[in-house]
Amino acid sequence: MAEDRGVNPNRRLGLPETHEARETLQRVLNALLALGVIAAIGVLGYMFLEGWTFMEALYMTVITLTTVGYKEVRDLDTSGQLWTMALLITGVGTLFYAAVSAVEIAVEGAVKGYFERKRMRNKIDKLSDHYILGGFGRVGRQVAQEFAADGVPFVIVDQDPQKVEECIEKGYPALLGGASEDATLEEAGIRRARGLIAAVNSDADNVFVVLSARKINPDLHIVARASSDESASKLQIAGANRTLSPYSVGGRRLASLATQPLIVDFLDIVTRGEQGIEFRLEEFGVPEESPLADHSIGELQIGEKTGAMVLAIRTSKGTFDTTPSAQDRIYPGDILIVLGTRGQVARLEALMRGEEPAQKDS
Repeated sequence: MAEDRGVNPNRRLGLPETHEARETLQRVLNALLALGVIAAIGVLGYMFLEGWTFMEALYMTVITLTTVGYKEVRDLDTSGQLWTMALLITGVGTLFYAAVSAVEIAVEGAVKGYFERKRMRNKIDKLSDHYILGGFGRVGRQVAQEFAADGVPFVIVDQDPQKVEECIEKGYPALLGGASEDATLEEAGIRRARGLIAAVNSDADNVFVVLSARKINPDLHIVARASSDESASKLQIAGANRTLSPYSVGGRRLASLATQPLIVDFLDIVTRGEQGIEFRLEEFGVPEESPLADHSIGELQIGEKTGAMVLAIRTSKGTFDTTPSAQDRIYPGDILIVLGTRGQVARLEALMRGEEPAQKDS
């Protein structure tokens, strides 16, 4: 399978290349370059000052720079002795600087890598009721941005080390590995997760992701990216609850922007809270023990107590009531589609828990 090719199963976490590490590496490269230049000048100096052959000059330069203490190739005159001292002062210092910088990279990288991996694993282990995002391509990036903006807990799984490093630099929890690998999904906390989004670029890979996730957690809510209707049907057979084609969605949105731009703008406002407007569309499931169950909207006085507006009700049978009235009853298993501000939504949450909502904003 394409997604799993070339993945080191022992490496689950990519680490960002920090600015300090890049600076240290550049120092090593500069020191090695300087050392090469000094060695070349040293060889030329012995050839010119002492009249030695290339091999004699190279041998003398190497044993001088490495301070091994062997006897000189030939007896040195005053100019040769001065040249050797100059090589010792400049070359040995440069060699020592390069060695120290290289050790710094090794030690710093190992130590930082260990603590970064430990910190990331601890963070993921604490996640519960979160989402697993398989794939950090063009679609996955947008999903991650939406989750981050809404404060939704999630973890990203991708097989590309550079993408994992990019995720961590952005502050997103991420694991390196194939999203279809059982071990990777277990590490991402799939048994505690609320849902999974299969957003790998290949439809075939997404089928394997869905199959693996459904096998581990039969109750997981899975949404999968599909490039065609045929792929969508296969993903649903594999176990996806919902499928979506970015191309069809993008086409519908372009058509709506051309014919009904104000409606699109309004929907963006109420679904994303853009342009400084707090109103948002939210959905609430009604559990069995909810005080809202088996009461009508009028009896509950949802609008009067919370200020939120019930726009639609999705019944437990899967049908939608898009024009609910005060006489419509709410039953366990129903899902309410509500419009309101954050404060109004918070008051509705309190009402669903059987608590008395806080006073509405004047």
